[in-house]
Amino acid sequence: MTKLDELCINTIRMLSIDAVQKANSGHPGMPMGDADMAYALWMKFLKHNPSNPNWFNRDRFVLSAGHGSMLLYSLLHLTGYDISLNDIKNFRQFGSKTPGHPEYDVETGIEVSTGPLGYGFAVGVGMAMAERYLAETFNRQGFNIVDYNIYAIVSDGDIMEGVSYESASLAGHLKLGKIIYLYSSNNTTIDGSTDLTFSEDVAKRFEAMNWHVEQVDGYKLPAIEKALSRAKEEKKRPSLIIATTHLGYGSPNKQDISDIHGAPLGEKEVELTKEHFGWPQKTFYVPKEVIKHCRQAIDNGKKEEAEWNALLKKYKTKMPELAVLFEQFMSGKLNATWKDALPQFDTTSGAIATRSASGNVLNALSEEIPNLIGGSADLSPSNMTCLKKHGRYGQTKVGRNIHFGIREFAMGAVLTGMALNKLLIPYGGTYLVFSSFMYPAIRMSALMKAHVIYILTHDSIGVGEDGPSHHPIEQLTTLRLIPNLLVLRPADANETVKAWEVALEYEGGPVALVLTRQSVPVLDRKQYASHEGLCQGAYVLADSGKTPELILIASGSEVHQALGAYTQLLKEGVAVRCVSMPSFALFERQSDEYKESVLPSSVRKRLAVEAGSSLGWYKYVGLDGAVVGIDTFGISAPAKQLFEHFGFTVENVLKHARVLLEK
Repeated sequence: MTKLDELCINTIRMLSIDAVQKANSGHPGMPMGDADMAYALWMKFLKHNPSNPNWFNRDRFVLSAGHGSMLLYSLLHLTGYDISLNDIKNFRQFGSKTPGHPEYDVETGIEVSTGPLGYGFAVGVGMAMAERYLAETFNRQGFNIVDYNIYAIVSDGDIMEGVSYESASLAGHLKLGKIIYLYSSNNTTIDGSTDLTFSEDVAKRFEAMNWHVEQVDGYKLPAIEKALSRAKEEKKRPSLIIATTHLGYGSPNKQDISDIHGAPLGEKEVELTKEHFGWPQKTFYVPKEVIKHCRQAIDNGKKEEAEWNALLKKYKTKMPELAVLFEQFMSGKLNATWKDALPQFDTTSGAIATRSASGNVLNALSEEIPNLIGGSADLSPSNMTCLKKHGRYGQTKVGRNIHFGIREFAMGAVLTGMALNKLLIPYGGTYLVFSSFMYPAIRMSALMKAHVIYILTHDSIGVGEDGPSHHPIEQLTTLRLIPNLLVLRPADANETVKAWEVALEYEGGPVALVLTRQSVPVLDRKQYASHEGLCQGAYVLADSGKTPELILIASGSEVHQALGAYTQLLKEGVAVRCVSMPSFALFERQSDEYKESVLPSSVRKRLAVEAGSSLGWYKYVGLDGAVVGIDTFGISAPAKQLFEHFGFTVENVLKHARVLLEK
């Protein structure tokens, strides 16, 4: 290690210490302990261009141990990204570019939001899967236009979390050699030593999962650099470099003490730590030679990008058809004719489950949208997620059907990693009830507005005999609460087609398609309103033509029971309206005028029907309305019997409607 290297590393430490101290909040221990290996990675290995953070062929860096965010902010500032010294001084303050945990912002060099431990580890696996698929699709001999590594710094906490194990197992199985993770093994967590809870041999665990594993001293740069070099040479296994480190390295009184994990050192300890490193007793001091040295990343990045641009130019000449497809992927736009391939259904199609209609849409679009890629958590025959004309994503050949295994949480995180690439539209299927297993991943994808499509089938007690463990009750309400997540629960096959159309064009975040196991009739759109109404979130499906005395509102399969009740009430001379409401979120985005036209405020007798928690519906039915829902767990029995037992029949909807009408 040269004196300049040491000066740069200590600058990273001191910026982190000072920022946390000024904020009187944060996690100084990890940046202090991991500065050496982070510096070695960023200055000697990471391929990036601070002057163009969006450069496609850059390496991706994930700080999975997101609590150590000042480590990343220090690196970004020193290497020339749009993070100023003032931004660092405003660490954790309102409106700053330096929040407590890294928040996705490629323009400032932050590739992914992290903080929930284990999550960044799994997202990196998705990033590597996207890289491999694109490389297999576009690279040709002498033209590796897709060629980048996924680096991460992970912690003891990341390694303990189950999602890291799920995703690590998948990465090892798929032989994702572009993954290179530095594991900061400091044996300290908030509660104290990891000996309290963690005694496994991590190296053996990862070796058993087909990872390339090395162990180094986290403060010996030559050893770290050699390990990183060997990891880059390893093409058929992901790499884990286990670096022995110390939490709060260099703090005379707090090194390796759990208190330093998530609290400032205190003014006296900051002074002693600077004294220990021979550092000036100044705050936010950055030596000029450090800036000069680290900012070489700008020129190096420009050079690397220029070389890639030159290669791409030759590629366009040699492989014009592939180049056109690559540019289409890069544009993020779908081809002009993709909607022509969408299937249409009519009443002669017979009853069809919306999950089956979804499968038909997927396969119809598979040729029109070549960047549509995904699969299922071991439920592809049930979720109808298989693209029949395309192969599987395997260890050697990379098709478009991904077998995630029984790993819902990892699947959700992996899909987000793939989506953050911006070139692919990833989807993943499981049962609606198992969305609870990947809820944290869905939430994080929504936080980053990542364009992931979740296919959630078996959406009600229609699951039947599998019983209460498999009957989703609260899941719909829970998902609807997530900001930026667009939840769509179509009523029939044609609403499902429209739901896919909306999902593919949606730019505000992830989408959840909530679909039936059981078959439902195809609505006669000559008799009822067009399925185009799904785009507004709720629409008048059928109406008496008079000012309504009563409004029936439903989503998904229960629209049919509501419509049956509507038909009977209409025969009885009741001025009634039936509204299909596949999406709360889309409806809330409509104008007040539109919302009033569907649900007139003067009509206070409203009945909502949905085979799930009633909680969310009271916003739309009000205190004078009612809900036919389920607020208990289910029962193991055939679906038809369950719908009858829980009151999802035309007769029971009529019963509740008449009670309202009599008030």
